[in-house]
Amino acid sequence: MSIFKTDDKTRADDKIQKDVESEIKYDPSIVHDDNISVKVKDGVVTLTGVTNTYMDSYYAEKATKRVAGVRAVANDIEVKPSSDRLDPEIAEEAVKAIQRELPYCADKVKATVKSGLITLEGEVEWNFQKEWAARGVRSIRGVKGVTNLIRVKPRVSPTEVKRKIEDALVRSAQVDAQHITVETDGGKITLKGTVKSWAERREAERSAWAAPGVTSVDNHITIVP
Repeated sequence: MSIFKTDDKTRADDKIQKDVESEIKYDPSIVHDDNISVKVKDGVVTLTGVTNTYMDSYYAEKATKRVAGVRAVANDIEVKPSSDRLDPEIAEEAVKAIQRELPYCADKVKATVKSGLITLEGEVEWNFQKEWAARGVRSIRGVKGVTNLIRVKPRVSPTEVKRKIEDALVRSAQVDAQHITVETDGGKITLKGTVKSWAERREAERSAWAAPGVTSVDNHITIVP
């Protein structure tokens, strides 16, 4: 009996590996897909390889999470830019990028650069502002990684946040809302329940983040293919 179970897991992992490799090659945002290797064990995907842009690593991870059956992702892709840039150059470009993305609150976000790694700090009112700041600096030439520590300041009551998230889940065609529960503690959101794919789990989390005043989302939703 155990042998068949092992064979079933192996076949499932092989399919996930092929699907992830196909999804990475299919994504036009990933330029050097041939430099990325995929390994799968029990639904956990490990990405390895070397690329000269952080964007390849970032979008390879996003593509992997879209594949059905993926339970977790370990991104071990190493970013080695083709030409080294000085940190002050990257920092100057980061400031301009944040100003483009957040023209009305760029002064609330600070970018620190060390050895090509950008750390974003500050405080904004909406989570999309936090995401846009990271989006703006991600594609800067020479960047090896981005850590987003920007905080979202709560603006509405926990009850209102909970209602808005639940309504958003019900509206979503990609999420089976009846199997998901939402708990609030101030601006902190906890999602629980079951979904059929990583993409559905991710969509539920995205819906939670879209509500005003959300400062963090603890996603405890489990995947049951």
